[in-house]
Amino acid sequence: MKRIGMLTSGGDCQALNAAMRGVVKGLSHGVDELEVYGFNNGYKGLIYGDYRLLTSSDFSGILTKGGTILGSSRQPFKLMRVPDENGLDKVEAMKQTYYKLNLDCLVILGGNGTQKTANLLREEGLNIIHLPKTIDNDIYGTDVTFGFQSAINVASQAIDCIHTTAASHNRVFIVEVMGHKVGWLTLYSGVASGADIILLPEIPYDINRVVEAIDNRTKAGKGFTILAVAEGAISKEDAALTKKEYKDKKKKSKYPSVSYEIADQITQRTGTEVRVTVPGHTQRGGSPCPYDRVLCTRLGAAAAQAILEEDYGYMIAMINGETKRVPLGEVSGKLKVVDPDCKMIREAKTIGISFGD
Repeated sequence: MKRIGMLTSGGDCQALNAAMRGVVKGLSHGVDELEVYGFNNGYKGLIYGDYRLLTSSDFSGILTKGGTILGSSRQPFKLMRVPDENGLDKVEAMKQTYYKLNLDCLVILGGNGTQKTANLLREEGLNIIHLPKTIDNDIYGTDVTFGFQSAINVASQAIDCIHTTAASHNRVFIVEVMGHKVGWLTLYSGVASGADIILLPEIPYDINRVVEAIDNRTKAGKGFTILAVAEGAISKEDAALTKKEYKDKKKKSKYPSVSYEIADQITQRTGTEVRVTVPGHTQRGGSPCPYDRVLCTRLGAAAAQAILEEDYGYMIAMINGETKRVPLGEVSGKLKVVDPDCKMIREAKTIGISFGD
């Protein structure tokens, strides 16, 4: 008999269900008896004992279903050691739920914050397996996270659709892509969809260089320009501020996001009409693409194998096309960012894409 718990934490993405299915199918073919307890709404379910016993029917037909059948919530890592409003010790409560159900392992699907808490529970003595989920692709220690490719497809489709209307009206269009701290999604979708200017958090932009790139296209007879802008894009001036100064400036800003500020600056300098499109949460929604379905099936199967071997405390990563077990303690708390001098950036610049630097 194997008893495992599963939870999905943080922002949702398209392939969470596919990953859970991979784990359960892998275990089902490896043991005679299996009990799977699903915790509702992420760590909240583990803290407050909100769970249900899942059956094989729960995992039937969910390979192509987006979102998560368990629900999710954000439970900030920095507050995990802080008692709740009733004085409850959250970490101790999670441990007690784990021991009450006599679990052999807890499978946790989530991004960076989720991973930090997963590692905390590992340090507290629980058997943990982590599966790397995020459309941002910013988890250290794995080449790719599930949800990333599906989000690229959505963001690229949004930029593709902008091309025709931008060309029809000879306008400058900004498409704001998700990514507060890293620019992987903006970089890949921007290149995939032929964006002329790509602005990333890792490469602070100079608005004068952005305007220069637009002017150069106009002089070359190009009637429109498309910018793919990460929601965490930052100007060189703002990048020079302290975190507190920058946070205070954002609070006082009249703009809903950086894209609208950039649009206003472009209009003031060029007189050109600028439109902003924000795909928003559509990038996390819909069905997982075939790539993510395959990725999650492989990661899930690899997680199942680790559980069968009782080899715990790992993130299941994809490295050079192979699934690997990476110690949680080695990767937790680290962020995988875009290297401004990486080959992909250099190659994009070679074909004329501006990064505003």
